[in-house]
Amino acid sequence: MDDSSFLARRLDRGAVPLAVGDLLALIALLTVGTLSHQAPEFLAANPLYLLEVYAPFLIGWVLVAPLVGAYSAGAVETAKSSVPLVIRSWIPAAAVGFVLRAFVFSGGAAPAFIVIMLVLGSVALGGWRALYFKLR
Repeated sequence: MDDSSFLARRLDRGAVPLAVGDLLALIALLTVGTLSHQAPEFLAANPLYLLEVYAPFLIGWVLVAPLVGAYSAGAVETAKSSVPLVIRSWIPAAAVGFVLRAFVFSGGAAPAFIVIMLVLGSVALGGWRALYFKLR
């Protein structure tokens, strides 16, 4: 019997740079998306607005990504293993974000928004990780 817990097998210390980069990539994506719909002046006048944009997706990410293995030992090895893991983690994490956005936070979850977020989130996270392994 293996004495390491399920979550312990899903979290590797070497993945800390990936975790930081993933969060920054998601925040950048959500910020750019918000700026395409809101003027910077609006955001300056409503400083908590961006937090409400970030919250559902960051909550979804923090809940789901470790379970799927985005920060497992395999995620730290190569881009070939890490990029698919981050995309497989993003899809259910984004689904949690959509549910939270539709029922807890403001913003809703229109079908076009869902498609855009799934695609661009996959590109942002996968692209960041590919760049990380290329520069590492």
